[in-house]
Amino acid sequence: MELFPAIDLRQGKAVRLAQGDFDRQSEFGDPVALAERYQSAGAHWVHVVDLEAARTGVAVNRHVVLEIARRTELRVQAGGGVRSRQDAQELLDGGVARVVLGTAALRTPTLVAEMADAFGEHVAVGLDHRGDGRDVAVSGWERASGVSLEEALRRLAGVPLAAVVVTAIERDGVPAGPDLDGLRAVLASSEHPVLASGGVRSADDLRALAALDVEGRRLAGAVVGRALVDGSLSVEEAMTACAVSG
Repeated sequence: MELFPAIDLRQGKAVRLAQGDFDRQSEFGDPVALAERYQSAGAHWVHVVDLEAARTGVAVNRHVVLEIARRTELRVQAGGGVRSRQDAQELLDGGVARVVLGTAALRTPTLVAEMADAFGEHVAVGLDHRGDGRDVAVSGWERASGVSLEEALRRLAGVPLAAVVVTAIERDGVPAGPDLDGLRAVLASSEHPVLASGGVRSADDLRALAALDVEGRRLAGAVVGRALVDGSLSVEEAMTACAVSG
């Protein structure tokens, strides 16, 4: 299971929100320096989200995403405001390894297949849900899509994606622990590699995620944000815990 340290961007800074609430924000300084710190600690990937672009579609922090790709050797997985083929092309041309479609995947389903055909293994879909999967949120988690997690996964069947990134919003940015039961259900119903996001507090949580096994299907990765930036978990500890699954 691969570790994806997370960096969320707002007004050019690295931040973390609690449960997707823009009024409950903590700041963690220079995002490029944070990415460099993760690289020095041995991480291979970084998961970067332009929160303002996710909310409005206007990619005000894209230059920061591209700067992280330019200044580090990390493989950058970037989401937030990827609403068109042009958005994806700009990021990939700038050195981003993988783009994540969120709102666009729910609002313009045909775009997912088009992007997957055009960019292959460089395209993932982010499914951020509330209420134990009852509703996938869009527009920076501020609006309901009316589509359940189960239905969203069903719509993606047969589309050649690099991964689906599944976030339990109520657990994100707070020490709630990961949604193990929900992730088991995702592994059982999805054919795609699955990245788990939300709630990781400790190495024990990562070991529990790495140990999930549904008829031979395991998680491909775990996105970890607050636990790494607030110092409760080091990158080295996290990578060792993720390696439990090989």
